[in-house]
Amino acid sequence: MSVEIQPGSDRIQPVDEGPESARPWWLKQAFHTGLAVAVIGYFFGHWLGNFLASGYPQNGLSDSNDVPIVLGYAFAVIGWLAGLGVFNDLGRLVIGKPMHDVEYAPAGGLAKYFKFTLDHKVVGIQYLFGMITYFLTGGLFAMAIRSELLSPTFHLLSPSTYLMVVGEHGTMMMMMTSIILGPFGNYLVPIMIGSKRVAFPRLEALSFWLTPAAYIILLSGLLFGGFPFGWTGYAPLSVQAGQGADCYYFAFGLMGISVILAGFNIIVTIVNYRAPGMRWSRLPMFVWSMFTVSFLMVLAAPVLVGGAYMTLLDRTFQTAFFTNTLGGSSYLWQNLFWFFGHPEVYILALPGFGIVTEILPVFCRKPLFGYRIAAAGMIGVTLLSFFVWQHHLFDSGINPDMRPLFMLTTELISIPTGLIFLVAMGTFWKAKISFSVPMLFALAFYFNFLIGGISGVFLSDVPADTTEHGSFFVMAHFHYTIMGGLIFAFMAGIYYWLPKLTGIRLNERLGKLHFWTMFIFFNSTFLPLFALGMAGMPRRVFEYARNLETLNDWVSISAFCLGVSILIFLINVVMSTLFWREREVGNPWRSRGLEWQVPSPVPPSNFTVVPVVLSGPYEYGVKDAPPVADLDPPAGVISGAFVGAGAGPGAEA
Repeated sequence: MSVEIQPGSDRIQPVDEGPESARPWWLKQAFHTGLAVAVIGYFFGHWLGNFLASGYPQNGLSDSNDVPIVLGYAFAVIGWLAGLGVFNDLGRLVIGKPMHDVEYAPAGGLAKYFKFTLDHKVVGIQYLFGMITYFLTGGLFAMAIRSELLSPTFHLLSPSTYLMVVGEHGTMMMMMTSIILGPFGNYLVPIMIGSKRVAFPRLEALSFWLTPAAYIILLSGLLFGGFPFGWTGYAPLSVQAGQGADCYYFAFGLMGISVILAGFNIIVTIVNYRAPGMRWSRLPMFVWSMFTVSFLMVLAAPVLVGGAYMTLLDRTFQTAFFTNTLGGSSYLWQNLFWFFGHPEVYILALPGFGIVTEILPVFCRKPLFGYRIAAAGMIGVTLLSFFVWQHHLFDSGINPDMRPLFMLTTELISIPTGLIFLVAMGTFWKAKISFSVPMLFALAFYFNFLIGGISGVFLSDVPADTTEHGSFFVMAHFHYTIMGGLIFAFMAGIYYWLPKLTGIRLNERLGKLHFWTMFIFFNSTFLPLFALGMAGMPRRVFEYARNLETLNDWVSISAFCLGVSILIFLINVVMSTLFWREREVGNPWRSRGLEWQVPSPVPPSNFTVVPVVLSGPYEYGVKDAPPVADLDPPAGVISGAFVGAGAGPGAEA
């Protein structure tokens, strides 16, 4: 727990850029220099790959030489990071000079968002716009998919192009693993626990700057013909596919490394940097969700990274991890992928639960019902998520004796999930609900995720799964769980916390228009997919039975309208932040959260001194409830943090 009270004891100081500040802008290390060095690195790696591969006669006989592509991307990423200045402090240590101190807020206006910076608030904003960009790119691929499915006979795309678009869409959406932890976790968690910084600011910044490299590398797969195996990368097709597969595995591996670094940093920050009095029983529910999901990232993502780079070795240096004919096993990839892939579902879902659970007490104006139950539910989901992955292999030749076990564990995970739902229902009971835009998105989250959860029970049942596996039923379930849950929660978080991040509030009327169009057309898009799946329409196939055309047309038109709702959101963001600029001063939602007790936007150092936390964050309507924290405690005084105060979950030690 942090015990730094006075500014004099801080280890974080503003940075004097020194000689770099005297350089012309085009020599200062930032996005443009990283891009330039990355291009140089790619061509060097490509040349080196051709040179090394020339000694392998099988490369000359094959249709694809993957070594130059993989080495080109490896050196491009190293060059990208070097051009950004990631290795500067490491170089200073090597030559015996001390590292730069961690800055509170780098100078330079908008320029700081295009640099490798160690301020967790800047990194959070970088993540916010980065993840929105990745989401919109994946959405454009989705529009192409639904355009193709308007007719079973008239085709806009060739079969190979359609598979390429499907793979890019799915993989791009899965690359948004950090869509909540990245922006809100990095920005808000230190403030919500009363800290002035994160534990490892350099790892935090590195975790973001790996994501643009992964994004560009994944998109570059289009230049190599894409990859025909969707977002799951199943062997043996993964080894047999063209050079576009190299882009998939390299990019997915980079994203895995990124989430490992992000999760590790959040865990250490929460454990060690809590302010005095910020006991585990006083942690905000959003912090609990970030804490649990970070363990999933740290423990599950390394399996994905290992599997991805094992496949690259199969493709480049003729190892045989996943090649059956050479002693490997294609089932090994399925186990490695889904050991990551199902915790991945909860990596996406748990932060959504954290956001909406954080929002409910604020707009219900009453304490959170069952605080400990909600925390226990998140911990339970985290633990059980590692015991369910093989339900994805029910139709893949799994040992029949294992099916009942994984059917049981998959259905058991609905218990802690149900506990989190019950906490919400208890909070709603006799509440005076304010239906502001964040609350509307939070309510929609519960509606959508309930449908996704109930439909998931069918897929956990072996007899039902053998019928529905690989159909549009699975796709409907997955989108209700992830987009209906994660994206709606993400929107709730944006409307709720953007006044804190920027000091500017989004337009309420446009926000409600965005909500209703997005909610109606989301359900109009994905609810009919359950019927299509039950009617036998398989995934990743662009020709289908003639009798399913009408329903597919309905889904496609609804999907286009859903895209319009996202456009309304973008218009709201642009107009509200650049033109209308309805500034919010103070605490617009009257929240007790510690993050709302500091000015908006947050000062460079978060807090003048480390606060002393006095009570829990959800004691709304509790008589004589103390303030959530003392933001200006006397020097050396922390005893007030350890005195039980008020009612509710924050009262006990």
